[in-house]
Amino acid sequence: MVPLDSEIGKARALVIDGNAASRSVLTSMLREFGVADITQARKAQEARRLLETQRFDIVLCEYHFDDEPVSGQDIMDDLRLAQLLPLATVVVMISSEAGYAKVAEAAEAALDAYLVKPHTQEALRQRLVQARQRKVQLGDIITLVEKQAYIEAAEICEVRFKTRGPAWVQAARIGAELWLRLGKPHAAQQMFDAILQAGAVPWARLGVARAQYDAGGHVQARRTLESLLNEQPAYADAYDVMGRVLLDQGLPEQALDAMRQATALTPGSVSRIVKHGLLAYYYGEPKEAADALAKAARLGLNSRIYDLQGLVLLAAVQFDLADRRGLAGSHSSMVAARAPVPQSARLRRFEVVIGALKALIERRVPEAVRDAQALIGEIAEPNFEFEAACNLLSLLARLQRSELQLQDLDHDVDVLARRFAVSRTTCELLVRAARAQQPFEAVIRAAYAKITAGAEDAVSRTVNGQPGEAVRLLLAQAEQTLNAKLIDLALHTLERHGAAIERAPDLLTRVQALHQQYRGYGTQVHLSRANEPRAMAAAAKS
Repeated sequence: MVPLDSEIGKARALVIDGNAASRSVLTSMLREFGVADITQARKAQEARRLLETQRFDIVLCEYHFDDEPVSGQDIMDDLRLAQLLPLATVVVMISSEAGYAKVAEAAEAALDAYLVKPHTQEALRQRLVQARQRKVQLGDIITLVEKQAYIEAAEICEVRFKTRGPAWVQAARIGAELWLRLGKPHAAQQMFDAILQAGAVPWARLGVARAQYDAGGHVQARRTLESLLNEQPAYADAYDVMGRVLLDQGLPEQALDAMRQATALTPGSVSRIVKHGLLAYYYGEPKEAADALAKAARLGLNSRIYDLQGLVLLAAVQFDLADRRGLAGSHSSMVAARAPVPQSARLRRFEVVIGALKALIERRVPEAVRDAQALIGEIAEPNFEFEAACNLLSLLARLQRSELQLQDLDHDVDVLARRFAVSRTTCELLVRAARAQQPFEAVIRAAYAKITAGAEDAVSRTVNGQPGEAVRLLLAQAEQTLNAKLIDLALHTLERHGAAIERAPDLLTRVQALHQQYRGYGTQVHLSRANEPRAMAAAAKS
């Protein structure tokens, strides 16, 4: 036995392979390298659960699993997208010659190395030695990231890149990702551009597109993505970003096509299937939405990667299809998922919506109405998110369709719309959530028109030399509606013209208080979030 390095005896390894003989060979090789603590997984779903709940230093993963809809790439993609794969973990993908192209593409995303079968023990040794050396060279950066000291880590990455220090390309990639996470897309793009000058790598071009998108340059981002996908038509990550760009450009049908491409390339990726299901629910056909959402639940319901918002949409589709049995199953699943984290307001609202749909289909009408009214009473809560608004509208539309009359319903829909209609995209999503209920659609569009008119009036006053009046107008409307667009515009105006505004500090204090509470809750439907309450609870138990 020749140890890989001086620390290998402390390493934990996971071998993922559906073939018992292959698992045995890989396990024997690792033992020859000095790894004593080795866990084996023969099924993809078993491997996903282990990687979500335990930490491993080395992961050897087969690409293909017989009789399973999930590939090794699907597992790693989901973990990476949900930020559940530690930077310190060395991941090696193993594939037959036939799967080489896909493995090479996967290596662009999250892998440290890949091997093509048949491979020798020495080939695996070399890949592991090189990968573990890079992890050591990146150790100071990885430590800071794990401590969530993101700014310090990003700054070290920049220095490492500029000085061409050890593992500088990997450091630059980590740094650029951190700048994106910190909301500094321009800093991220500078690093991605510099990486491209050193060598044209697809992940850096995708990084440029993401930075352009985060900086508001949707047109530039789309051009970058179109060029990238023209050359790399099987790059699933690029379709993910393209979907977001197209949706924000008001092209939802094309965004749905992009997600269809992504899920076709990675048919076992739970997070992508949920996103596909969401877009199909709002912009596609009910059957397509039902198929995607049911598949996502079947593959990942008990996974930390699976966002339970997908279960809410599945329940709504089941209600529309009069699938009482399926809806009852979705409700039971939601109750079970929420049980470990009863304090989660998000999951409680999910359970209330599904429970109300179940009550309505079972003709327990007073119970459904009671649940809907309880949610209406929470619209002004700081943690009442955009997805909660869409879910509530979906429930109200189905109540309305059942010819149930709720008191002051148009007023309640108006209050909801004035808070959450912050853009053309969110306005359209709210309308789609209302499921073609004409009275709701008219109220939502009128509310968005009022918000837009108020913002345009404020901008006009600022241009005409009255920024103080503009801020006071915006602040009054923002305090009444809690609309993030008005709050952000008031804050921007104060930051830019504060010197010319009377009592600017007092106004700034009021705007910042609103911004702190309501800035992140009116912009999008969140999916596959690693900070899901049940995910954190599961991590704490592991």
